[in-house]
Amino acid sequence: MMKVTRIYGDAQGQSHFEDIHVALEDAGPIGRLSQPQPLRSVIFRENDPGYDYDWHTAPRRQYIVLLDGEIEIEVSTGEKRRFAGGDILLVEDVTGKGHRTRHTKPHRRRSLFLPLE
Repeated sequence: MMKVTRIYGDAQGQSHFEDIHVALEDAGPIGRLSQPQPLRSVIFRENDPGYDYDWHTAPRRQYIVLLDGEIEIEVSTGEKRRFAGGDILLVEDVTGKGHRTRHTKPHRRRSLFLPLE
């Protein structure tokens, strides 16, 4: 299993975290693979140190793969979690209050956005 942290909005517009696990199957000498995920594109992103983005919704359903740096995300319930290079997010809070994101270290951050079909 591979852990993915989902950020989603409920019917009342509140955002939440949910840990989900993607099943991996043995693919022999190349390792373990998940089932293919239908994606539209890949977006490369870099943020400067001090990034602090107030409440916002995700522009689309997408995976975010953090390559380096560290961020703190807060959902509207007040829960906060920290994420660093290697972590995977599935952001689906495209309506409602959304979430806020800020850097926790004075370094740039690189990530990949993988919009879902």
